[in-house]
Amino acid sequence: MRESTAIFPETADIETSSDNYATRFAGAVGAWFLQVQAEATLDMLAPYHGASLLDVGGGHGQLTGHLLQAGYSVTVLGSAEVCIERIRPYVDGMRCSFDVGNILDLPYSDRSFDVVISYRLLPHVTRWQEFLAELTRVAKQAIVLDYPEVRSINYATPFLFEFKKNLEGNTRTYTCFKENDLLSFFIRHGFERAGRYSEFFFPMVLHRKLNAPQLSSAMEGISRAVGLTGWLGSPVILKLVRLGG
Repeated sequence: MRESTAIFPETADIETSSDNYATRFAGAVGAWFLQVQAEATLDMLAPYHGASLLDVGGGHGQLTGHLLQAGYSVTVLGSAEVCIERIRPYVDGMRCSFDVGNILDLPYSDRSFDVVISYRLLPHVTRWQEFLAELTRVAKQAIVLDYPEVRSINYATPFLFEFKKNLEGNTRTYTCFKENDLLSFFIRHGFERAGRYSEFFFPMVLHRKLNAPQLSSAMEGISRAVGLTGWLGSPVILKLVRLGG
């Protein structure tokens, strides 16, 4: 199912699917970031082995290989045909499906996929309530997504943006969320929290600057052990399950 000429109202995933965005996760530190993300995600998805899975905005390909290797049937939805480029080998090899569509009006019927995931997208979506409502509509059993938490160093993002941009070069502004606001939204749409994982206590820009994944891993290990990461860590990966499902 593809549309190649439509222009949709929310297309933030075009940027996150680009080679330029991928440079933010290049090198040993980037590989460590992605490994932390993949391990937490696969742990949350473990009860749904072999499930049909829709990755909304997943053209960045950060999880595609991991999901396929774990045995999931994966469809990636992007806002434009260009979003296929980083996952093209999987699609051309018929290991993964790719569709173009509007993230505010997903081109699927209700409960079409066992699980819906979305990473690196929510904080860049202006009409986020409509976006999340669509995820709840097409998910049969569960939703897994990530977001930057207000209760973290991300709260200072508006004040540190220029500093962060000077260090990273290709950063963008984004919206932080309160977890209770998201959970209230999902409850109204028939989902409740079933899992939560805060990825990092220290800001990712610091880890990029240090460029020492072993040191960063040790720092984060201590922070997690004393409870700081669970309390003040970000990004947060949330797992929601359908009520009564």
